Amino acid sequence: MTINLTVAFAIAVLYSVGFYLLMQRSLMRILLGIVVLGHGSNLLLQIAGGPPGRPPMLDIARPEEMTDPLPQAMALTAIVITFALTTFLLALAYRSWTLLGHDEVRDDVEDRRIQRLEKRLESGEDSDDDDSTEDEPAKEAAQ
Repeated sequence: MTINLTVAFAIAVLYSVGFYLLMQRSLMRILLGIVVLGHGSNLLLQIAGGPPGRPPMLDIARPEEMTDPLPQAMALTAIVITFALTTFLLALAYRSWTLLGHDEVRDDVEDRRIQRLEKRLESGEDSDDDDSTEDEPAKEAAQ
């Protein structure tokens, strides 16, 4: 079986665009990245199925002439998973838009604190004095 070079190029473009969109900060771009990756996966599964043949039913064709039904079933499963993930991310983006007015994914506070701590340790500063914004209100409330 030979693969069409155009289809292989289309799969590569779909995957690269999908991963590029996944690395963005906007939830809508992440959502579009998931959709594009889903389309690339479906195309890849259809190509992996091999050449078209007879339907895999009893008494219609010999087993050598039948197509493999597994890639088709996996493509249907991938469609369902992509649809479910798309609706979930769409609900998250809508909720973020209604609450915050934007769909931007912020940095995690804990990740920023760990990053500051690593920079201090690399520069040789004392790590006992942690100026985390999360701990200051708790310290003031305790006093």
